[in-house]
Amino acid sequence: MASDPPPTPPLRWRRAAGRSASGVALVTAGAVLVLAWQQGWWATAFGAATGAAWIVATGGRSALREGGARVADATASAGAGPLPIGSLVDQVPVPLVRTDEAGVHAINRAARTLFATDDRILPPPPALLGGAGARLRHAGRSWRIDGVDTAPGQRLAALIDVAAEERAAEGRAGDEMIDILGHELLNGLSPIVSLADSAVTAAQRNDAALPGILATLARRVEGLEGFTRAYRTLSRLPDPVMRPVPLDELGDDLARLFASRFGATVALGIGGVRGHVAQVDRDQFTQALWALLQNGAEAALAGAEPRRVDVTVVAGRGLAIRVADSGAGVAAADRARIFRPFFTTRPQGSGIGLSLARRIVRAHGGEVRLLDVEPTTFEVACPPWGSSG
Repeated sequence: MASDPPPTPPLRWRRAAGRSASGVALVTAGAVLVLAWQQGWWATAFGAATGAAWIVATGGRSALREGGARVADATASAGAGPLPIGSLVDQVPVPLVRTDEAGVHAINRAARTLFATDDRILPPPPALLGGAGARLRHAGRSWRIDGVDTAPGQRLAALIDVAAEERAAEGRAGDEMIDILGHELLNGLSPIVSLADSAVTAAQRNDAALPGILATLARRVEGLEGFTRAYRTLSRLPDPVMRPVPLDELGDDLARLFASRFGATVALGIGGVRGHVAQVDRDQFTQALWALLQNGAEAALAGAEPRRVDVTVVAGRGLAIRVADSGAGVAAADRARIFRPFFTTRPQGSGIGLSLARRIVRAHGGEVRLLDVEPTTFEVACPPWGSSG
């Protein structure tokens, strides 16, 4: 049987050009995806992946059409694998799903893991059907749906973890704020230097204003020292050293600290700690819980009697520690800001406590959040680092 004639030069040229264009598109898309993943630009990553898929698919379809039936048959008989873009999309950490008349399909590894399926998602989440939903609640998390229509009756959507996105944005904002505050810290030294020069001049002249200058200088130095200590604590937190810590011992330590600080002005109740052991850095975790207790006690002091703070350990998949106080609560406008470094609603507050508590707990792999309940309750929720004794 005679073999097929070799492709004509124009066809070979077209194939080479198509392969080159596909390679350039894939390399560019890969670079954009890596940059977008590092910066947390999920919409950019999604757009780059879908754009590259469209370019490669269009080029492949054009090449097949120009090559004719012989090329298509040869490709089918050789059992050609999926286009490289499929492997690229499979590595995208954002869950990607496709909706069509047959339902909702998971199209990459992240989506298959999230929905525990190889293809179709059953039952199909209503928020993903019809392209009308903007948010999806699944696996205990809230997901933002970023979708695009790819064909009549078909839609491609990326699921963005809202909490993770917010944490990344908050982390970047916190780092920027610390940099700015470092600059302001240096600026704060200027009046101290000026006051010191004035004090030297006044001393040389036996000026009666010297005591007043020194008093102002001392107050300014004291304030700057307190600010510096808070700044160092927040910006230079060491990695936690995990060890088994019985929670009843931790509770006893906190009760003694609370009694020495607030005495009989605020009552403290601690419950549910017996028989539980947590894998934590004892010093850091005590500091985090103390920050929450102190915040609760100060809120209680500003509220009506009876003034009290209650600590409760709730056992489940892991251990959750809840700190509730009898204060007036957190204003709605402040709920999104209370964990920001140096934000405070109290005249004498430093704005460090809650931010430091959250940073310590996150270093342990957990989270601190303000629950939407009454009385005001903060919850320290961690992975299963706790166990019953």
